[in-house]
Amino acid sequence: MTPLLAFITKEWLEAARTGKIIILTLLFVMFGIMNPAIAKLMPWMMEILSNTMAENGLMVTDIQVDAMTSWTQFFKNIPMALIAFVLIFSDIFTKEYKSGTLLLVLTKGLSRYKVVLAKTMLLLSLWTVGYGLCFAITYGYNAYFWDNDIANNLFVSAALWWLFGVWVICLMILLSSLLQNNTGVILCVGGTMLAAYALSIIPKAKAYSPTVLMNANSLLTGAEGIDAYAHAIAIAALLCIACVAASIPIVNKRQL
Repeated sequence: MTPLLAFITKEWLEAARTGKIIILTLLFVMFGIMNPAIAKLMPWMMEILSNTMAENGLMVTDIQVDAMTSWTQFFKNIPMALIAFVLIFSDIFTKEYKSGTLLLVLTKGLSRYKVVLAKTMLLLSLWTVGYGLCFAITYGYNAYFWDNDIANNLFVSAALWWLFGVWVICLMILLSSLLQNNTGVILCVGGTMLAAYALSIIPKAKAYSPTVLMNANSLLTGAEGIDAYAHAIAIAALLCIACVAASIPIVNKRQL
């Protein structure tokens, strides 16, 4: 077994031992089930509320739900899963700095850049599997209850949101390698997201903000094509590479 593979295995076992993988799995499964469940229960919930609303002079019409309703819930709920992911793994480097365990690994001959690559590969693998699991569960329930064909560009929309998550994770890796504690990492990730969102408000700069990748509804309804996201895709991909690449010299110069 190569040192890189051995370190990835060690990181995975540690994540499993501390319960992080179980928590992530439960979260992604829960959100995957929740999306069609909310859509299915929505007419019943509105019927319960209709009596109260009628007393206030408001009329509630019949609500028709379909797979599009469930997919709308999917893209509303998946940000919470990403937030949970960041909260759980924001200490990916800061904990190593505090405990000194990284020094033990380096003394066994593993290069520092391989440490960065190993941690990146692990986190992106966990995000990909978790996100894919959530998507597959929602897709399966939607296919059973309704018809997924109503959603345009479904897999492209899902891929765009996956890429957004990859960018956030790469940013988290950079900040965790740079800062002293995970609280600072969380705050800086949140601040960067706000800055990117503020950029998307500017009409001329909107197409270049990675947060545009979160807007899947326009693709699902067919209001926009994939071309509208080309700049955001390119910027997000470049930022992912830049974040990981910048993490390597930071870790190389870090005093352990």
